[in-house]
Amino acid sequence: MPAVRVAPCLGILGGRVVKVEPSGGRGDAGDPVEMASRYYREGADELYVMDVSGTDEGMKAALGVIRKVSRRVFVPLTFGDARCMEDAREALLAGADRVCMTAAPLGRPGIIEECASVFGSQCIVLAIDAKRVKDSWHVLVNGGGGSGRDAIEWAREGVALGAGEILVRSMDADGGMRGYDIGLIRAVAEAVSVPVMASGGAGSPEHVYQAIQEGGADGAVLASALHSRLCTISQIKGYLASRGITVRA
Repeated sequence: MPAVRVAPCLGILGGRVVKVEPSGGRGDAGDPVEMASRYYREGADELYVMDVSGTDEGMKAALGVIRKVSRRVFVPLTFGDARCMEDAREALLAGADRVCMTAAPLGRPGIIEECASVFGSQCIVLAIDAKRVKDSWHVLVNGGGGSGRDAIEWAREGVALGAGEILVRSMDADGGMRGYDIGLIRAVAEAVSVPVMASGGAGSPEHVYQAIQEGGADGAVLASALHSRLCTISQIKGYLASRGITVRA
């Protein structure tokens, strides 16, 4: 099987990296350039740099982080959260290899098709924030409000429109570090033909293994577990390799 990917995520707010606390709040995690450089040295396969402010000012700050990080880190960079074609263009010009979209396509799905036609599907990542409701998952907007969309159907539609990868995050598990929502990951992975990255809930190398082996994910995105040093990238890769999972050197 292809080598799986282990990708730290840097959520940017006010020019700093923030992490989701178990209480649901946000805490300061450090300087984004220093952290990106450290994760690169530790063996990250790629990096996500995500603006979590939802403001124009925050977007500019996150783009500034991409510019600085791209000069020091030589693995693929994914920038989010792009809201329009111009955001995507600026991110790629700043040094990102791909752009991630979350809320914008829910209001205007055609933005996926437009960006894919200009930049290529390989550049477009559709992020889905999902919450379990009985036996299904609903897509949330901006981490909280309901969108009225089924997460699995939205993943299928996003791929049909041109998304080249799905980043699926469980809002029930995010920040808890008790493990990914394996059922959600598996449902998305079985529904689409593009790579799926698991996000939200990792707290140990075992959780990453479960997302890949049981959930069918092509890789894992981690934030709080790495920022808090509960585990390191080398520990995760070593554990995966010991369980027969192919990892990048």
